[in-house]
Amino acid sequence: MSTLYVSDLDGTLLRSDETVSEFTCQTIHELVEKGMLFSYATARSYHTAHKVTQGLDARIPIIVYNGTFVKDNVTGEILISNYFEDDIKEVIRHLLENDIYPIVYAFINNEEKFSFVLEKCHQGAKDFIKTRSGDSRVNEVFDIHDLYQGNIFYITCIDEKEKLEPFYHQYKDQYHCLFQEDIYTQEQWLEIMPLQASKSNAIKQLKNYLNCDKVVVFGDGLNDIDMFEMADECYAVENAMKELKQIATAVIDSNNNDGVAQFLKERIEAHQL
Repeated sequence: MSTLYVSDLDGTLLRSDETVSEFTCQTIHELVEKGMLFSYATARSYHTAHKVTQGLDARIPIIVYNGTFVKDNVTGEILISNYFEDDIKEVIRHLLENDIYPIVYAFINNEEKFSFVLEKCHQGAKDFIKTRSGDSRVNEVFDIHDLYQGNIFYITCIDEKEKLEPFYHQYKDQYHCLFQEDIYTQEQWLEIMPLQASKSNAIKQLKNYLNCDKVVVFGDGLNDIDMFEMADECYAVENAMKELKQIATAVIDSNNNDGVAQFLKERIEAHQL
């Protein structure tokens, strides 16, 4: 029986300083060499996920943008994709009318970009954009109409909780929406994706793609709930949110103590690949 192991990144496989420990890198590399099928599912883009996972051996496809894309981890080729229909432009218009200036991710002229009106953004969004300095996807625009351009696949809003929460409730049944605090900055985020885009759907597709029999997942946050619910086994790290711990198969050691790698090492040593 073949098993697919899938881990969240931030707060789970990554330590609190947004790095992967040498122990985790070495352990996963050794286990992959022995035949373990390992991937990760993250809210990050392929671009930033690659930066923080340098040294990590994950040769099979990876799940990025919370399941919006499944990409080849070597070439970056998109294997599975989810895009919005034109109705997303009405959502953007609605946000702007309420003084919420989103970061809009889209393919524009076949290039991946994220667009924003910097001077209008909430300070939390400005701080986030600053962390992406030098990123080829950065696309500052000065006309709000330019936020509608391209083939849109993801929207991020960073603002006050009171402003964002009504939009979460209005659109959560029409789209896949995540409403939570960022684990690093404690800023309130509202992320909007196509309804069919989710970690769970992407994992199901990856499971079929690799012809696996079983799925084991690891996570820490609310955006991991859907993949916990579809997995055969699901493990929450010690630092995970209580909502995730309540539905987990078990709680393992924290992200800062290499909880996922320690678990995987024990599994393999027990010959349970």
